[in-house]
Amino acid sequence: MKTLEKMQYVAVIEAGGTKFNCAIIDENKEIIAQTRIDTTIPDETLAQVIVFFNKQKQAGYNFNILGLACFGPLDLHKNSAHYGSITSTPKAGWSNTPIVSLLKEALKCDVVIDTDVNAAAIAENKWGNAQGADVAIYITIGTGVGGGVVINGKPLHGLIHPEIGHILINAPKGIQGVCPFHENCVEGLASGRSMSKIWNQPAETLSDDHLAWDIQAQVLGTFCHNLLLSFSPQKIILGGGVMNKPGLIDKVITYTEHSLSEYLTLPDNVKLKDIIASPGLGQHSGLLGAYALTLNIS
Repeated sequence: MKTLEKMQYVAVIEAGGTKFNCAIIDENKEIIAQTRIDTTIPDETLAQVIVFFNKQKQAGYNFNILGLACFGPLDLHKNSAHYGSITSTPKAGWSNTPIVSLLKEALKCDVVIDTDVNAAAIAENKWGNAQGADVAIYITIGTGVGGGVVINGKPLHGLIHPEIGHILINAPKGIQGVCPFHENCVEGLASGRSMSKIWNQPAETLSDDHLAWDIQAQVLGTFCHNLLLSFSPQKIILGGGVMNKPGLIDKVITYTEHSLSEYLTLPDNVKLKDIIASPGLGQHSGLLGAYALTLNIS
């Protein structure tokens, strides 16, 4: 058995609009230490993050690299003067935060970054419910809506990186989206924050038979229709707190089927319920995604 000193450790952060999940993970993908820090303002949140990781070093969990799965949009162009910065985010106070350079300097370690959803997509593709998929998409429906795409094991970046949570959707009759940038995009209609504004109460307090859940399934079904026709994924993983609603994923599959109207001919023995699935890694897709980023360094 390896001693504490000889074990290899990695620092990881799943940085979201509501919370920063921070952890130390060993070479066996075991979470050794973990904490949750509220996402408030950058100075306050990052100070608490730095304190946590310095305490782990003092406890003997030394690390040379940190995997950062971060909300965005992000500047991921390594030749950019603003590489590793959060750019024009709707999260108040976080636009233009140079998060990579701040953490790298404070913790004296390398930092590898990608979007939180790209990272989760990598993890699900490596170890979760998207194993074996040449094209896999991970969608989180929580405070916001984000999507990561993995093609042949590699995260899709391109011009910037996917921002598929802001794909425009025709809002169901009588509903108006609330995204400050686009109104009727998926995030403006289906995120937990948007649901709360549209229905004037927190999404988690809506009754099981509330119209909101049928509207939610319609929006996400249309979204999955668009993803299937745009990317031809073998897997669409729907994660995030909103998707914890019992029965919601089944309704989404039903509406996707209705929206496609038998247009797609799927491979033999493949049904939509095989393609649209919940995370295989449960609540750990993001943290393990951050860990996976540290394994993908070229």
